[in-house]
Parts: sequence; structure tokens; C-alpha cells
Amino acid sequence: MRVLALEPYYGGSHKAFLDGWIAKSRHDWTVLSLPPHHWKWRMRHSAITFAEQLKSHVDEPYDLIFCSDMLNLAAFRGLAPAAIGRLPAVIYFHENQLTYPDLFRTQRDFHFAFDNFQSMLAANAIWFNSNYHREEFLAECYKFLSKFPDFTLETALVAIRERTRVASPGLPSMKITRRDINFQVPHIVWAARWEKDKNPDAFFDALRQLKAMQIPFRLSVVGESFRDTPAVFEEAAQAFSDRIVQWGFLPQHSEYRNLLASSDLFVSTAVHEFFGISAAEAILSGNIPVLPSRLAYPELVDNQPHLLYDGTIPGLVEHLKKLTQDKSFQTRAVEECEMVQQKLKGLQWPLLAATYDDNLETVSHSS
Repeated sequence: MRVLALEPYYGGSHKAFLDGWIAKSRHDWTVLSLPPHHWKWRMRHSAITFAEQLKSHVDEPYDLIFCSDMLNLAAFRGLAPAAIGRLPAVIYFHENQLTYPDLFRTQRDFHFAFDNFQSMLAANAIWFNSNYHREEFLAECYKFLSKFPDFTLETALVAIRERTRVASPGLPSMKITRRDINFQVPHIVWAARWEKDKNPDAFFDALRQLKAMQIPFRLSVVGESFRDTPAVFEEAAQAFSDRIVQWGFLPQHSEYRNLLASSDLFVSTAVHEFFGISAAEAILSGNIPVLPSRLAYPELVDNQPHLLYDGTIPGLVEHLKKLTQDKSFQTRAVEECEMVQQKLKGLQWPLLAATYDDNLETVSHSS
């Protein structure tokens, strides 16, 4: 089958998803992409830009369109050459423009949220990266649409839901590692974008309390930073300078994998996460995850109680304290982590690609 992939924001998780799948897919892919900058502008112009580019592809025998939520699929269908605009289409929601926390944007532009809704209307199939993401978005979309002054459209969500499925992001091929964890002096990793929605203040607050309790640990803080990086990172680099193993962005994914091979505990404090790829990779590498009991994390680890804390700073401190001092707690955490590893093994692209290839064929044949 010939798949036309349209990616307006070819970077980060969007790029990793496409590249990982295509590398193991049995289908023939053509990818049109745009650089991962100026996301608002990408959402505005990409339908027009891709439609224009495809005027020279009208004779290509494509079977299906695969795109991400950054594309206004409805607009693209109307603007693209007729033969392409009529193709069955699958849209993948890595994120959405309705439920990103308001606290971290100056003002929400609901036009982008409505673009997401229009894209769902125009799609034959709608894939979400987690059930948490699907349920949160559809619930908030219903509230959003019901506020319209007239001709409210929330009833359309009934048909939309029938076209949805959960399609977890694929993971790179990794050897599942089971190794001894250093609970006495654990190497703790925090890996996320250096932005407020990943809640770094809570993480560093918890570590300060551990340090005050004279609980030993080593520390690596990695992830991409930006111009408006929160000041807490510079403060923490000084406060924990004697315990730091790695600080800052690792440009090569292999470097991150090597770090995970030497670390013990992976901690998240995020208040915005639709799946948790970094946590999944850490688990496959043998790390014990310490994740807040919110967002997509309970789904990721099958609600295993010794891998989740209550989401508060005191809860995180207590959880980390138990992992360093309570042998029974340590044993249960290791056992639960091994169970989750088996689940995540099936999400590696060499195994997952064939399933998603089959799903595309089902969409194509039923449309």
C-alpha cells in the first residue's frame, strides 16, 4: 500500500513516530514535512502548502493519507487535488490544542482547538497516543462545543468516537534490561523539556528535602532547554553540584540510552504528559519508574502501586525515601517494573509496525 504522510511539524515525537514506523513498515511511504518551528504558523499554512506541493503528485497512486494533529485535515481535503483529497485519511493525535494547561500559555487560541475538531470530522480514523489523551480531549471538546451560541456541534462527537482508537507511540528496539538497582545511593534521572509543564520546581524541592535528610543520591537532569528556561535549573545545578552525573541536553539518543543503562530511578513530576516515552524507555533500560498518579502514567505502568506516587511533593519524598530504605518496598517495585517491561516490549517498532500496517489496510479497505 502507498501511504502519503503529511507532517507539518517534523521534529520531536512527531519525527520519531514517523521515522520509527517507516523504518519497519511493509508499506511504501511518501513523506511531505515542514520544519519543527513556529507551530502556530505551521497549523495555519500547512494545509495550503501541502496542497500546493501535491499539484505535481496528482498522478501518484496513493492509497491513504496519514497525518498528525498539526494539520487541518478538513482544509487540506478541500484544497488538495481531487484525487488526493478523496483518499481515506488517518489522523494521529500526539497532542491537542484544547487541553494543554492554560497556566503555561499567555492566552489559549480556541481557533486551533476548532481546527482539531474539524480534522476529526474529516478523518476516516482518529488515533490517540493513549486512552487518557482520548478521553480527556473528547470530554473537553464536548464542553467546548456546547458553549457555542447556536448550531452547537457536540453531537458530532458520537460518530467521531466510533472512529477513534488508541495507538501507543512505538519505542526503539531495545534489549530489555534486568539488573541490580543501587537503592543505597541511587542514580536518579529526570528527563523532560526544561519547561514549566514538566514541573521541575516540585522535583528539585523533593531532592532538597532528601538532601536535608542526608539521604545519598546521584543526579542526572537532561532534556531540551529554551530561551525561557525556568531559573530553578540554574539554582539546582549549584545546589546539587556535588551529586551531578549529567546536566543538560544530550544531542544523540544513544547518549541518553547509555545514561539510562547506568541509572537506577526515573522520576517524573509532569503536569502535562499524553504518553511518557522517556519513562517507557527508562523502564525498558532497567530503571525503576517513580511517576505521579495522574495523566497517562497510571495507564503506562498498569496502575502498579509501587511505581506511582500521589503526585504531591511530600508523596514524592516519601516514595523515594521508601525506595532507599524499605527492602520490602524495593522488592515489590522491582517485581512490578519487570511486569511493565513485558508490556512495553510489545511497543517496540519491530513488533508494533506490522500491527499498525494492518490497521492502515483496514481503514483503506473499509473506506
